[in-house]
Amino acid sequence: MKKINFLYFVIFGLLTSSCVQESYNQTVTVILDVSGIKDIKSVGLRGDGKPLSWDEDFEMKPLIKDSLYTTTFSGKTGYLFAEVKFVVNGEFELKDKDNRQVYFDKSRKTIYKATFNKND
Repeated sequence: MKKINFLYFVIFGLLTSSCVQESYNQTVTVILDVSGIKDIKSVGLRGDGKPLSWDEDFEMKPLIKDSLYTTTFSGKTGYLFAEVKFVVNGEFELKDKDNRQVYFDKSRKTIYKATFNKND
């Protein structure tokens, strides 16, 4: 009888233990160098994990028109990085190449600097 009670206790412990990865709020500021590109109409960021999406641009605003663009976004994640690509005038960067990986800082406030279409 003691063996059966112990077995139930072990099974109950396994079923109620959590294997869920802990999530944290992350804030990411992105600064993109687009100097050298002419006639810029729109600059955006696409990626995985809310608030980003692969289907539509997360708008970036000019810090220095036709040179530097920036945006800041926040989200809750358990991942160590997010995959992203930049879009200028509706055209994706780094075609046929891997996505960029933005690794989150342990302080939960990440600053990521990049140059359009260059794998820095």
